[in-house]
Amino acid sequence: MEFNFLAILVAAASTLVVGFVWYHPKVFGDIWMKESGMTQEKMKGGNMLLTFVVSFIYAFLIAIIIRFLAVHQTGALSMVGGDASIAKPSFNAFMADYGMAFRTYKHGALHGFIAGIFFAIPLIGTNALYERRSFKYTLVTGGFWTACFTIMGAIICGWV
Repeated sequence: MEFNFLAILVAAASTLVVGFVWYHPKVFGDIWMKESGMTQEKMKGGNMLLTFVVSFIYAFLIAIIIRFLAVHQTGALSMVGGDASIAKPSFNAFMADYGMAFRTYKHGALHGFIAGIFFAIPLIGTNALYERRSFKYTLVTGGFWTACFTIMGAIICGWV
C-alpha cells in the first residue's frame, strides 16, 4: 500500500475551499465574526498570505492523521513495522484479500465525519468554554472542521 501524497495535498487544500464558502458572510461568516469578536478592521490588519500558508500546513498535518483514521489498511501495515517487504506470507495473503476493502469515498467521509463529531467539536467546544465563547461559536467552528474532516476523509480514502 502506497502513500498517496497527492491525495493528502488535495485534502489539505480542500479546507481552504471549504473555508471560503463556510465563512462567507452569506453562509456563516457574519455569525462567526459576531461570536468570535472579529471585526472587518481586524481582518484587514493581518497578513492573509501568511495565514493561508500556515493554515495549509496545519491542514496538511491533519490530513496525515485523517489517513490513519480512514484507511484501515494503514493499521494492518503498522502491525508489520510499516515494511511490507519483510512481512510474513500471512500478511501478504491478508492484503491480497482485503487490501482494497473499505477504500471508498463514502467510507472515508464516514470516518472523517466521526472524527469531526468526536474530536473536533469537543476540542473546539472545550476551548470555547475557557475563552468564554458562545455555543454558536462552537457550532460554527466545529461544524466547519467536521465538514472539512468529512471531505478530507473522502478524498484520502477514496482516491486510490
